[in-house]
Amino acid sequence: MGHIRDRWGDPTRAGRNPNSRYQVKYRVDGREKQGGSFRTLAEARRKLIELEASVHRGQWIDPNDRTLVAEECRAYAATRPYGRSTAERVDGYVRNHIDPTGLGARRLSSVRPSDVQVWVTERSTMMAPSTLRALVKFVRSVFAAAVLDNRIPRSPFVRITLPRHEQERIVPLTVDQVRALAAAMLPKYRAMVITQAGLGVRIGELLALRVEDVSFLRRSARVEHQIDAHTRERVPPKTPRSRRTIPLPDVVSAALAEHLQLQPAAPDGLLFHTRAGLPYWHEYYTQKVFAPAVAKAKLPPGTSSHDLRHHYASTLLAAGESVIAVAERLGHENATLVLTTYGHLVQGAEDRTRKAVDGAWNVRSDASEVAATAQGRPG
Repeated sequence: MGHIRDRWGDPTRAGRNPNSRYQVKYRVDGREKQGGSFRTLAEARRKLIELEASVHRGQWIDPNDRTLVAEECRAYAATRPYGRSTAERVDGYVRNHIDPTGLGARRLSSVRPSDVQVWVTERSTMMAPSTLRALVKFVRSVFAAAVLDNRIPRSPFVRITLPRHEQERIVPLTVDQVRALAAAMLPKYRAMVITQAGLGVRIGELLALRVEDVSFLRRSARVEHQIDAHTRERVPPKTPRSRRTIPLPDVVSAALAEHLQLQPAAPDGLLFHTRAGLPYWHEYYTQKVFAPAVAKAKLPPGTSSHDLRHHYASTLLAAGESVIAVAERLGHENATLVLTTYGHLVQGAEDRTRKAVDGAWNVRSDASEVAATAQGRPG
């Protein structure tokens, strides 16, 4: 239980401040806490009741918590089950965009929405809109977790204005462009282009493919692993949904068969490997092999291996494959990302819209004519 102390009754006190005569003390988790000092006994009693009620409801906020925003961000990130790449990205957020800023140096409990807006506006001058949104999402999550833990009463991330951002529409590579890219590769790398374009796999998944993952008889390929970009180790794919079976097109089957004749698989079955039978480094393949071929094939600047994945998705959508099926082939967790990324590539969408509206109106008109005839009046 809490209590109120009359400080004027303290014989060791030299001076008397009428604004702090009554001092409130209360207990939280067995520890005595200071609840403040007040001029009148009635004010002190009201404060004691308020504090004890918040403790009883589990809504007590420690007013003496001096944790800084940057400290809280680090502590939050340390408890998340991030993968390596996500952990590195978040660490960069804290080091470069939170710790050296005014927001990072503020106490967690003292941040106001206006402070957040100043920070967001400042960051917007040095970050791409999409990167800024990811950063804001992370810090918003930190404050949301603090609210759930009763560290702060509410999150200051409310009505925050972000810079306008319109995602550029993807212009996928054509079949002729992919062929030109493959032709620009050295023979031992050529099948890698065809395989990624024909299966839609990520670069790490491509580098991890083994002979046992490809069934020429069943005409399918199985994604079970990926090669870690930092260690070259075989690790689980990006998400559980990334483990998937993909139909094996004839063009990929032929390219792989030709590749195995030119360069047999490694002892562990790895399809694409160095002379020592090891997987290629991501950076080596993308910068030393892929990028020069892009320039040689005269493809748009900035074309990356991920564009072969875009090519795969656009090819399926153009052929009338459903968004859900495309998401499954790509190993996405949901179809929403496919729709937002490639929705503009869906062929025949305008015709289907016209037919849907006309069909609904025609059915309604036919029903009206039938009703009018039944009542003996002209339709």
